[in-house]
Amino acid sequence: MYFLPYNKNLKEFSRYLRNNSTLSEVLLWQELRASQLKGYAFNTQKPLGRYIVDFYCKRLNLVIEIDGESHYHNLTQIKDTSRQKILEGFGLSFLRFDDIDIKRQMHHVLNTIVQFIERWENDKSPDPKF
Repeated sequence: MYFLPYNKNLKEFSRYLRNNSTLSEVLLWQELRASQLKGYAFNTQKPLGRYIVDFYCKRLNLVIEIDGESHYHNLTQIKDTSRQKILEGFGLSFLRFDDIDIKRQMHHVLNTIVQFIERWENDKSPDPKF
């Protein structure tokens, strides 16, 4: 993974976003905080480069984004795609979930994250010796 500089100019806005989270962000954070999900630590509203992502796990190089109603507009989708491609260029992986899925199908969302973690763990494990 490349070094992503910490942009101290985003610190206050990141704190603002954490203190004014959407319901979906709060619900998912309740499941991810304190390394509850398979022991992996996540941050919420994490500055990465010149962006702030909804959730980030450094160990997995994983960004999780929640797309609410504001993300369904064409211009926002273009910006989201561009931002995601830039961050993927730094070796980050993305999982995106619809706001409504967090609220209505949390089990599916968590299962998707667990599947990502298990694939990552399997890819990182050494080949068995015969």
